[in-house]
Amino acid sequence: MGFIDTIVQGVLLGGLYALFAAGLSLVFGIMRLVNLAHGDLIVLAAFLLLVLVTGLGVHPFLAAVVAAPLMFGAGWSLQYVLLNRTLGKDVLPPLLVTFGLSIVIQNSLLEGFSADSRRISAGVLETASIGFGPVTVGFMPLMGFLSAVAVIVGLNLLIYRSAIGRAFRATSDDTVTAGLMGIRPQRIFAMATGIAMVVVTIAALYLGTRANFDPTAGPARLIYAFEAVIIGGLGSLWGTLAGGVILGVAQSLGAAVNPEWQILAGHLAFLAVLLIKPRGLFPRAVD
Repeated sequence: MGFIDTIVQGVLLGGLYALFAAGLSLVFGIMRLVNLAHGDLIVLAAFLLLVLVTGLGVHPFLAAVVAAPLMFGAGWSLQYVLLNRTLGKDVLPPLLVTFGLSIVIQNSLLEGFSADSRRISAGVLETASIGFGPVTVGFMPLMGFLSAVAVIVGLNLLIYRSAIGRAFRATSDDTVTAGLMGIRPQRIFAMATGIAMVVVTIAALYLGTRANFDPTAGPARLIYAFEAVIIGGLGSLWGTLAGGVILGVAQSLGAAVNPEWQILAGHLAFLAVLLIKPRGLFPRAVD
């Protein structure tokens, strides 16, 4: 019974990692942009939620509703004003710029909030649990996993069943031809990053209510996101969910053996997948 509980908790943890990774996967799939500041943007959103919760006295879920359009606007502006200028055949400029952005975000948060760790209070939901036969799961971890599934479903419907999704796919396949057809790639890329920042806000909600965070917590979140994306296969949203679950289960099994092995077990699972399938489990074809 303990083994089943460990697997279930790992799956729920994997939902959180999938939320970390979904925005990263979306941006890479559309514009081949590797955003090294992605983890810090999650932490930035968590601090924004903290300010809204403490300043306005609203519930974290309502704070997320308020923060989502703000993060969308920030992501749209960041891509349109700054990151679009770095895109091209050379992958180094966006890496350098987003690395610099990561440093700026971390130091700005340290100046504004100090190095103390924080947590967003979700009230009674923090300790609420639901029984499924012999297994009991926390309400917030369960909501996090269901939110991850909803995000993946929503992004797939957006990409494959909407006009903006067709523009995403056309621009991703051939930027020049898409431009000749009247699509403005710079705006499409900005829209994609804005949507990714909405996903980042959802990830920040569950990060802030399930664990402590501080201004330097971003790089660790970025590593988990990268591992989930690469395990699942670059550009595959469903693969990202699978990658997050594999990573979460591996960490839970490692922690069950020895608490010190939790993070190591996840990294070992990541390396094992790379040895067996270097392009991930469900890679999307890229040029």
